[in-house]
Amino acid sequence: MITASPFNDHVEEYEAWFEKYPYVFRSEVAAIKKLLPDGKRRKGIEIGVGTGRFAKALGITDGIEPAPRMREAAEKRGVFVLNAKAEKLPYHARQFEFVLMNFCISYFDDVQEALNEAYRVLKPGGVLVLGFVETKSPIARLYERRAIKSIFYRGARFYSAAAVSKWLAKAGFREQEMIQTLFHLPGRIKAVEAAMPGRGKGSYIFIKATR
Repeated sequence: MITASPFNDHVEEYEAWFEKYPYVFRSEVAAIKKLLPDGKRRKGIEIGVGTGRFAKALGITDGIEPAPRMREAAEKRGVFVLNAKAEKLPYHARQFEFVLMNFCISYFDDVQEALNEAYRVLKPGGVLVLGFVETKSPIARLYERRAIKSIFYRGARFYSAAAVSKWLAKAGFREQEMIQTLFHLPGRIKAVEAAMPGRGKGSYIFIKATR
């Protein structure tokens, strides 16, 4: 993952974004819930926990985050967070039923290696749920226009669903299910937007990839 300093130094701004656009957050949570395995005893992690907003909403208790102040915020939300990067996970092989990566691939140094690591720590039949803003989508274009002034989007990279799907297959994942959400720009999302199959209409893509 790239340097954690923009996130570490601007935790308040990060949190304020979610307060400003609550239905973006709720729409993503609703989409993730459609793809994560059921059951209270499921064992999984979130890569790039951030301040723990998604982990808390989804009942995820463990994960990694390289930014110290982000880790502190996540721990206050009850998440056990390790200081690590996606390209080198501090876990044994075949340990989890699921891994969640939400938006963080835009900041990885090596996306392929991060996906390889997710595959390594999943049990056979386990799933990776991967969320990202698709390149050339309305939200990606908005973020790219703001990149010069934005502390968060300056280093972000956006990928096509086809490219991500190819990297997942290369990592060894044998099945993929794709859904999409966020059909408007953040400021125009005033209610939870239900996810629908495929891509091409929503700016935000989720892929469920099975080991």
